[in-house]
Amino acid sequence: MVMRQETVAPWSGIELVRPLAGGARNEVVLAERGGQRFVVRRSTRAHPALEWELDLLSYLSNHGIGVPTLVPTDDGRRHVGGVLVNEFVDGHPPAGEGDWRDIVRVLTAVHDLTRGWPQRPGFASARELSVSGRGGDVRLDAMPPEAVRAVRAAWQPILTGTECVNHGDVGAGNALINDGGAVLLDWDEARVDVPWFDFALLPEDVPTGAPVDRETLVTAGVAWEAATCWVAEPEYGARRLEELRQRSG
Repeated sequence: MVMRQETVAPWSGIELVRPLAGGARNEVVLAERGGQRFVVRRSTRAHPALEWELDLLSYLSNHGIGVPTLVPTDDGRRHVGGVLVNEFVDGHPPAGEGDWRDIVRVLTAVHDLTRGWPQRPGFASARELSVSGRGGDVRLDAMPPEAVRAVRAAWQPILTGTECVNHGDVGAGNALINDGGAVLLDWDEARVDVPWFDFALLPEDVPTGAPVDRETLVTAGVAWEAATCWVAEPEYGARRLEELRQRSG
């Protein structure tokens, strides 16, 4: 669905400019008002799951974590039918070890701040998915039985520690570095889980403090991507499953 100008009518003066790259599951559009840039996103999450995300971002922002700043509608609503507006974040993608260390520090702070946070409505942690078939975008119930066994086996070594909020999709496309430090974008896949998944797919030379060797951690992350993308992004999910099979011997 192509976003139309009337979609942002509740935000007076906002003008849609062009689609932005990187929104694999949600429509994301650059917008302007009075010379200021904004990002308009249409979330496909159910209302309770989206409210959970917005409550989380408000909490993190109030505790000094770099996240997008929400722009309410003229009458104070946070979103309208899943459409929400954020201030545009300036910065550059992480480009070296120092930048990635900043991202690890921010992620660690998020984990520390959210121990005991309630699970996102409709989602499940890897511990829960060890015995259940679905949660969030994960669809183990749609995968071949041997694939489910491989995914669960890959997760098992990292299922330690207190559960907390995971960003869920950390990568160069969802992080920016500016004068204020690291900013984490696109919390659409955030959930409560053990913290180590957030570090699994970072550059392998960046220390994370995870309690397992790097190969085991990366394999767990590949397994998560295979499971969470199996239905939502089937071609990518299939490629990740094949990578998991190769890693698992």
